[in-house]
Amino acid sequence: MEELHSETQKTEPEPLSAPKVIGLTGGIGSGKTTVAKFIEEFGFPVYYSDDRAKDIVNDNDDLKQKIKELLGKEAYDKDDLYDRKFVAEKVFNNKDLLQKLNEIIHPAVRIDFEDWIKKQTKYLVFKETALLFELKLNLQCYKSILVTAEDNIRIKRVMDRDGKTYREVQAIMEKQMPEKDKIKLADCIIHNNTNLEDLKNQTEKIIFDIE
Repeated sequence: MEELHSETQKTEPEPLSAPKVIGLTGGIGSGKTTVAKFIEEFGFPVYYSDDRAKDIVNDNDDLKQKIKELLGKEAYDKDDLYDRKFVAEKVFNNKDLLQKLNEIIHPAVRIDFEDWIKKQTKYLVFKETALLFELKLNLQCYKSILVTAEDNIRIKRVMDRDGKTYREVQAIMEKQMPEKDKIKLADCIIHNNTNLEDLKNQTEKIIFDIE
């Protein structure tokens, strides 16, 4: 595990022929999306894997057919749009089904990412994804950044944001890879336990220290 401590650099290195891909991840309530927005403020492009997946499952007819074959026609609503609530409930307690679903969706997301990265000009690009370590996508990245926070802080954030109960959030967290395992795998760690100013400062320091 590597945490970076040198002085923040304000100037960018010369652009490379191919940008370095930095994986960005964090569990529910960690603040991963907020960090991604800060990264964009600092001038670096972010590919939002989870958001793009939401579009791809609606736009790709081949993908639609495979998902319907796996989960049933109910996976799409009367307007033929992906029914996230139905799918989430279907796979929540079924690891095998969830794995099969990921095996359908993530190759399509990977192709979409490869097309996206060809259009980028910065020396660093960031790939935001909740399943960076679970799917071993970190092995395809130059570095990985984990946004983490204490469990009780994460639970409160999600309760306030989504209106879920303590037990509901806890159940979701229990399905995710334990934080201690992610910390062992991450190259850089951002601790989001205090305030937005501190979070932004940590983000700035880490991304400008990446060489």
